[in-house]
Amino acid sequence: MIPRKTCYTVYCILNTFQFPFDWKVFYWLIKQEKRRLKLNSETKHKSVIIALLIATFLTAIEGTIVSTAMPKIVEDLGGSHLYTWVISVYLLATVISTPVFGKLADLYGRKLMFAIGTIIFLIGSMLSGLSQTMEQLVLFRLIQGIGAGALTTIPFTIIGDVFEFKLRAKIQGWISSVWGIAGITGPLVGGFIVDTISWHWIFYMNLPFGIISLILLWVSLKEQIEKKKQTIDYAGILTFAVCMTSFLYALTLLKEHKQLTGSITGFLAVAFIGLCLFIWIEAKGKEPMLPLSLFKNTLITISNISGFLLGFILVTITFYIPLWVQGVTNLNATFSGIAMLPMSVTWPIGAIISGKWLGNKSIAHVTLLGTVFIILSCTGFVFFQTDTTVPVMMIVTACIGFGFGLAFTAFTVAVQSAVEWNLRGAAMGSHNLMKSLGQTIGIAVSGLLLSDELKGQALETSLHSVFILLVILAICSFAVTGLLIRKKESELALR
Repeated sequence: MIPRKTCYTVYCILNTFQFPFDWKVFYWLIKQEKRRLKLNSETKHKSVIIALLIATFLTAIEGTIVSTAMPKIVEDLGGSHLYTWVISVYLLATVISTPVFGKLADLYGRKLMFAIGTIIFLIGSMLSGLSQTMEQLVLFRLIQGIGAGALTTIPFTIIGDVFEFKLRAKIQGWISSVWGIAGITGPLVGGFIVDTISWHWIFYMNLPFGIISLILLWVSLKEQIEKKKQTIDYAGILTFAVCMTSFLYALTLLKEHKQLTGSITGFLAVAFIGLCLFIWIEAKGKEPMLPLSLFKNTLITISNISGFLLGFILVTITFYIPLWVQGVTNLNATFSGIAMLPMSVTWPIGAIISGKWLGNKSIAHVTLLGTVFIILSCTGFVFFQTDTTVPVMMIVTACIGFGFGLAFTAFTVAVQSAVEWNLRGAAMGSHNLMKSLGQTIGIAVSGLLLSDELKGQALETSLHSVFILLVILAICSFAVTGLLIRKKESELALR
């Protein structure tokens, strides 16, 4: 925001030399600065941060804690053929709802949309805990994932609203560190709950924390929403949902049938048509769910493409390194957790360091350094052998965790700061959409390379193919990120 004194000084200079001056622009600048100062004076910053940390933790821990409990859930409910759907449907719902909540937050305010998303998430959590069949669990996880879309994108938008650039980087480091903490505690808490109480409680435990986060943010965050006629992009929401659902389901069928069938081709055709319709609707819409104008901003476009590629790598590593430990190295689940533990420790370290560096280093240099660590780590995975020891695996996972911490934090702060308030929710929605989309597609695409035999030499060979793919994607991310070097820092329009 431009300070009022600066606005007035500029006005006086222009007026003195009789430059053309638009009173509406000048009034808008004053109004925006007054709004920011008023909100900052009324908002209880510490309470807002605590609320956002809790909400982020609930979202972050959901993946690891459910993965730990899945064997017991399948044992109780049956439906082993729906095993992967319990995870993928949650990610799919999050992907679809993330840009929707990002746009709605711009239209109706961050606080209201955060509250609605949290309530949907908690309802889905409660119903998931009450599930009596695997089909019910898949449906209720869909509801939970819709609410998670708000908890994924709106906290970052609120940070961009309330805090100045340097503080955004610092707080973003704290938020990112929550993902590392969740990665450490998720498997441990999940295992303890499943072994001592019941798997149902991995969902029930969300309720008290979610309620606390909701109440804290509601009473602490103050915002003013400009009164205007609201337009919701229902057509865009529908076509995007149809497109993504058809595409991911086609990949699932392709994995099952091992060849293109008529039904798979049909679903892919629906996905392609849906994508074309979505782009056309967004280009013509008055209040599009995903403003295509965002992609005219070089920083946002590069961040989104890299976010997609890194999201693909992240989800593949998260699921397949434990599979390597158990299926190739023939160690138990405890050692899987130990092998992944360094990633959860070094990620927050990288995030915090990234937050500090962004105060005096360019975004390009921080993100490039992060992707270098990721390339080296993925190359290390390729050289894994049957007799590779757990300490060696820990070194590689520590390296990739640090790289993710650096890169993801820098990209997030960059996107937050590349647009003004009225587009910040949509910008963050688009960025989180691309990261989540990368994770969702990553599970499906890498699954095509995975052997049906989840043990021994066949699994080892297929996982090596997956790791080679990850090296290629990491190099692509580095190349895309390198385009930022060609941009002057002043052109990045950080606000």
